[in-house]
Amino acid sequence: MNDESFEQINGIALAYMGDAIYEVYIRRHLIAAGLTKPNKLHRIATHFVSAKAQAFLITKMEEEDLLTPVEQEYFKRGRNAKSHTTAKNTSVLTYRISTGFEALFGYLYLSEQTQRLDELAQWCIVTIEGKKDELGQD
Repeated sequence: MNDESFEQINGIALAYMGDAIYEVYIRRHLIAAGLTKPNKLHRIATHFVSAKAQAFLITKMEEEDLLTPVEQEYFKRGRNAKSHTTAKNTSVLTYRISTGFEALFGYLYLSEQTQRLDELAQWCIVTIEGKKDELGQD
């Protein structure tokens, strides 16, 4: 995709793509870890892909100054986008922050920044695996 194409995409559409891309990273990680039962895969995947987990991750990224200024712009584009849907079992603020997280992943994917996408996805996996207690997860 050329620069003009993804730059014109709204935050919700970027989040739609980013949600799918991040989910693939998580599913690949869980299968590589030897998990094969669908119910267990789904239950464990939610620790990584829930709105609460994604909001936690983007907050940690900001605290550790991991994002470039351009990446921050795309996060904010998703976070500030007007959505006509809301997530179950989470606040509007958490949902909006997680939408920004997904928009960031959508931007990285559509701009073909594969190495950066791999780097952030791996950082997210390591971070969630080390911090499940902070998220209230087992």
